Amino acid sequence: MAQKLSGGSLAQRWWIVLITAGVVIGLDRWTKELVRAAMPLYSSIVPIPSLEGYLSFQHVNNYGAAFGIFQGGRVFFTVVAIAVSIGILYYTAQHLPVAERFVRLLLGLEMGGAIGNVIDRIEQGFVTDFVVTGIPGFYYIPNWNVADSAVVGGVIGLAIVILWQDIQAARREKAAKISGDTLESAEA
Repeated sequence: MAQKLSGGSLAQRWWIVLITAGVVIGLDRWTKELVRAAMPLYSSIVPIPSLEGYLSFQHVNNYGAAFGIFQGGRVFFTVVAIAVSIGILYYTAQHLPVAERFVRLLLGLEMGGAIGNVIDRIEQGFVTDFVVTGIPGFYYIPNWNVADSAVVGGVIGLAIVILWQDIQAARREKAAKISGDTLESAEA
């Protein structure tokens, strides 16, 4: 992230984040509405019979965080999601170079997922979850939705980007040290 921060209006700094967040929110709202309209609470369907046991849809109400953890924290999770969204907008406006488009996309995934679930919490008092995945007889991920997957995908993507940038910086530092040592040897 060595690019200069100068230049770029708020529109240039926020458009990728906001469009990505909007797409995530739209997909999240649409899929949750489909589930609520087509599936009674606690009912299940297997959309692809050959994947039975690995993938199914089960309509549940989640009163906790992503993947059903920390039940009962409605107000806390709403405040955290709003704070994260404001933090993302501030960071992209003040600190993230305009050229970091992929990072902006990942932050948009996180923001869209956070807002998607906040909308459910405000409207209903809980989040609609419906995707069940896992390995039969071994482990199942608690029910999740589009918003949860966007948040997790954004976090994993950012972790990979940070690791990659750290590796690249270490390589550059090592190369600079080697070329500096070589230059000192040549001068001696």
